[in-house]
Amino acid sequence: MYTARKKIQKDKGVEPTETEETVAQALFDLENGNTELKSDLKDLYINTAFQLDIVGNRKAVVIHVPYRLRKAFKKIHVRLVRELEKKFSGKDVVFVATRKIVRPPKKGSAVQRPRTRTLTAVHDGILEDVVYPAEIVGKRIRYRLDGAKVIKIYLDPKERNNTEYKLETFSAVYRKLCGKEVVFEYPVTETA
Repeated sequence: MYTARKKIQKDKGVEPTETEETVAQALFDLENGNTELKSDLKDLYINTAFQLDIVGNRKAVVIHVPYRLRKAFKKIHVRLVRELEKKFSGKDVVFVATRKIVRPPKKGSAVQRPRTRTLTAVHDGILEDVVYPAEIVGKRIRYRLDGAKVIKIYLDPKERNNTEYKLETFSAVYRKLCGKEVVFEYPVTETA
């Protein structure tokens, strides 16, 4: 029997939360009800999902997908997010690939860790996942006199119509996942 439970795969013995079950059910309903997404959603599943409160009475649903399936999810990202945002009325939906950070090897060890498993690479990957389909065109780190660090991310102006209302969501999700303060902006283009 094929149910919504197939759309979520967790570690052995771990029960899915209520949010995860509602997301899995929504994906299952989309696969059965939406003809254009049916073939694309057939082999896709999620790892975890959680809900996040954002400033201004808004909520976001953050969905973790397996790293191996991130390209398949990105192919249908725009349509899938649009459909899921209709189902979860008033909530922003963000897809993030599940990545793992491996600690640095001990001195004298012959083992090397892959670059994709470093803290910096994982945080950069999460940042790209959060803002997708917009692309990052610039990044500035500003250190204030009191020692505070503010990261400014400049997004591609071409996707401004699709992502401008989600900038606060992007900041809140990235702060929750990585613990860094980020400000998202669009670069000011000077016309001569």
